[in-house]
Amino acid sequence: MPKKKELEYFEAVGRRRESIARVRLYLLTTKASRVTIKENKYKHGDFIVNNIKGEEYFPSLQEQKQYLLPLELTKSVERFVVSIRIVGGGKKGQLEAVILGISRALCLVDEATRPILKENGLLTRDPRTRERRKVGTGGKARRKKQSPKR
Repeated sequence: MPKKKELEYFEAVGRRRESIARVRLYLLTTKASRVTIKENKYKHGDFIVNNIKGEEYFPSLQEQKQYLLPLELTKSVERFVVSIRIVGGGKKGQLEAVILGISRALCLVDEATRPILKENGLLTRDPRTRERRKVGTGGKARRKKQSPKR
């Protein structure tokens, strides 16, 4: 039986509002090597979100600049194959969860990148979440029942 090639990856989780992103940075040893994820072959610098290319999942250029920012700051855009699994939330919350997850994974790869990411605010989790609905408010969080006039 042939030996399976051991793939080394660094995994981290990013969260924002209802979104949870599991980020894996696959570290490749040689330029010629490829990573097989879900029957597809990927090369250095590829970005996969829910088995779709990153450019298709986040189509705008502004979004692409945002999720590549942690990799560009640490000069490791072509160093990894980035695989991300996102669950829940909207596109903006998902994007911010991805950014936090990538930043946390880069800190696991090399501790020297932490100060660079920290000063740019990429390691800070945004704690704001949706306010829970209260009983007797008619379906909204802060709405009060109308009081009778007479």
